[in-house]
Amino acid sequence: MTTSDSTSKLQTIVGSALLAVGVAVFFVRMLHEGAYAVPRGGNLIGGLGALLLGGLLVWPAVPRALGWVALAASPVVLFMALYAVMSELEEVVSLYAIDSAGRPAELRLWIIDEDDGEWVGVSREKAIEHSLDGARLELLRSGETRCVTPVLFEDRPTVRRIHASKVEKYAVAQGAAAIGLYPSEARDEAVALRLDPCLEE
Repeated sequence: MTTSDSTSKLQTIVGSALLAVGVAVFFVRMLHEGAYAVPRGGNLIGGLGALLLGGLLVWPAVPRALGWVALAASPVVLFMALYAVMSELEEVVSLYAIDSAGRPAELRLWIIDEDDGEWVGVSREKAIEHSLDGARLELLRSGETRCVTPVLFEDRPTVRRIHASKVEKYAVAQGAAAIGLYPSEARDEAVALRLDPCLEE
């Protein structure tokens, strides 16, 4: 087998893998009940990037230089796409908020149930950016949408407890923490939000 043949075979294998993962980025969200959550931000970039690079690599007439560029970029794009898929494999909820520019935002979050209610963890920056504390927001969980009022907690014992429960619930979080891609303990910038039912007006 010539070097050219080996390179062509490698490109086909990597390209096929990228195409499969790219499709999975969009398909995995169909496993959840309720409205389809369109990938956004880094997840969307990972999904589209995987499809684009995968298509280039399996294209028989791809120029050699472009093929090498696509191969070089594939680890980064593959990581982004895999993360987008893995983060959606288990229960994910949508919290519909408004960002600081007044634009609607759909926050995809892992959620846990404690004796005192439902909890999510986010960064302090995200909580402030979307004015989450005390807002009346819509929560989509298990195919049902209802009104919730997030209550922000910044005390470290509560934040650490919620983060530990989240890692315990989600196998993806456990695996990512084991290889250093997800914090096994809550970071300093993390906060916890208890999602209380909205009070009747």
